[in-house]
Amino acid sequence: MKHNILLKTNILVCLVVFLGFLATAVLSYQMNYSASVKNIEQVSELTSEGIYYQMTMLFTKPVNISLTMANDSLLRSALIEESANLNNPEYEAVLTKYLKAYHDQTQYDSVFLVSAASQRYYNYDGLDRILTPENPENDWYYAMAASNQEYAMNVDNDEVKAKNNEITVFVNCKIMDDQGQLLGIVGVGLQIDSLQTLIQSYEDQYQVQAYLINNTGDIEISSHHTGYEKVNLFSLYPYSNEVQNAVLNWQGGDASNPFWVEDPQDSHGQDYVITRSIPQLQWHLFVRQDTGKLLKSLQRQLWLSAFIIVLIILFILYIITRVIRSFNLQIIELTQSVEQEKRSTFEKATEELFDNIYELDITHNCPADAETQKYFESLGAPAGTPYDQALKVVAEKQIKAEFRQGYVDTFTPANVIRAYENGQDTLTYEFMISTGGDYFWMRITARIIQQEKDQSLHMLTYRQNIDAEKRQEKRLQALAQTDEMTHLLTKSATRRHIEQKLQTCPDQQFAFFIFDIDTFKEANDRYGHVFGDTVIEAFAAALCSQFRQDDIIGRIGGDEFAVFYPITGPAAVEDKAKALSKALNKTHTALGCTWMMSASIGIALAPQDGCNFETLYQSADAALYQTKKHGKNSYSFFKAVPHEHNSSKD
Repeated sequence: MKHNILLKTNILVCLVVFLGFLATAVLSYQMNYSASVKNIEQVSELTSEGIYYQMTMLFTKPVNISLTMANDSLLRSALIEESANLNNPEYEAVLTKYLKAYHDQTQYDSVFLVSAASQRYYNYDGLDRILTPENPENDWYYAMAASNQEYAMNVDNDEVKAKNNEITVFVNCKIMDDQGQLLGIVGVGLQIDSLQTLIQSYEDQYQVQAYLINNTGDIEISSHHTGYEKVNLFSLYPYSNEVQNAVLNWQGGDASNPFWVEDPQDSHGQDYVITRSIPQLQWHLFVRQDTGKLLKSLQRQLWLSAFIIVLIILFILYIITRVIRSFNLQIIELTQSVEQEKRSTFEKATEELFDNIYELDITHNCPADAETQKYFESLGAPAGTPYDQALKVVAEKQIKAEFRQGYVDTFTPANVIRAYENGQDTLTYEFMISTGGDYFWMRITARIIQQEKDQSLHMLTYRQNIDAEKRQEKRLQALAQTDEMTHLLTKSATRRHIEQKLQTCPDQQFAFFIFDIDTFKEANDRYGHVFGDTVIEAFAAALCSQFRQDDIIGRIGGDEFAVFYPITGPAAVEDKAKALSKALNKTHTALGCTWMMSASIGIALAPQDGCNFETLYQSADAALYQTKKHGKNSYSFFKAVPHEHNSSKD
């Protein structure tokens, strides 16, 4: 009888223990999986942002350099004159010197020029080879020549002598004449091994796979592939057409497009994919992280837990009467240990990413831990102050005035509850904050969670200093629309600003000036390109001194400039043109050389001579032609019946 009771007791206790351990193991599995999934999303986002900004920073300058060379009037003139100088060593020496100057200045691995007329390939060491359509190594040139793109990126082996066919990322830019005919292709190249090392470092650190692909899905740069190999991403990962379209057709600016998708290589797994468009490179960034390893690791833990349970049950059957109490205590300690370890791991991981972490009890409108309470007290909110009142104290003491109301509105308890009810579990706000010194940019990412024990809403706020990120963002924006030498607007930026001004002020009158530095080629030929650069800089400075800060001033070619500003009438424009001709007619001295600087000016008026950039440019360019035709160092207005004035005669 006693034996039967003991047996039943053992069975009952073992059953209870087994079910308890099983429930704990399953719950722990689910919680670990959820935490791991969120960690995958956060890490993948950080990886995507890091690679995106790194690649944008690396390629913005080479793109601008290539575009500058492509719009250099000196280089255009040289290509036009090539046919008459094919056997002239001095001609080749001029081109070599030009390319070498850019190579020495930029230190890029390749600086090259291809003539459309002769198919000759020049670099900073001279004439390297002549391209032929029969050689497949030259397909990049003929494809670029046939396209309608201003510039393009391509990955290829560098065939230049002494380069050992090293795989290089080339920036190819078209050189066009005034009639829109192709004169040649110019550009620079960066060896790909450093880029692959950069991507590999992100992959090793964050356990992801990252790829830069073109619009057809071909891999241009990855840690193990280059565009030279012609490997398609979707041959490595055969995703559905829907997924491929989501990757290749995403055009969200600098925003990312994250989503979960079935793993094509594992029917039971999922991949977390983030794609970004990089318009400057005409490529897409693809970041992938699969859950296969995660699932296998968690499954091993689950089976290990089950095995341990079996051993424990056998142990209990042997000494049940002596260790039941101690065993129960062990269960409690084990559960607490697992939870504490998981929490410690999570806190450690988040501390590496964020400056401060605070927890709020939204339901009860109060701090949820001592650290948060201590933070409120340090800013002057006494213990016991409701959270919504302490929030206003933080805004008043630390946050810049223009961001205070937005900060309070975002994180007030009512808005947090409303967001959670609408299916949001994350709130984000970027603002400027001061902790005793100057203001700096901060991002708060708030996670909304519901506590299991009392169903109350809690909010975990992660503070991250993004001041460097914001500064970099502003630098990239300025770099994208500013000429590197003169710090004036680029041609594309000039066009954009003028079109915007014409649209927003349709009833306003404007003057459009085009300036061309007289005999600039002669200055370059006589004193060298370095002196020529000082002429460009001096001319830009003199031009800026004649206009207001709000006037639109841009460098639209090698030695060609444009100005667009509002006017009261044509008479004032003529007075301005006279003053400009006088101010720009001056002696320039630099590097021990002296040169007489002057400018030819073409003028068009809006709206009578055009209502958009293209029409005004054509009108002003026609007037500029008349100025040059009549002796330069003067100005001309565009009119149906030519009406010209010569400042040198006035």
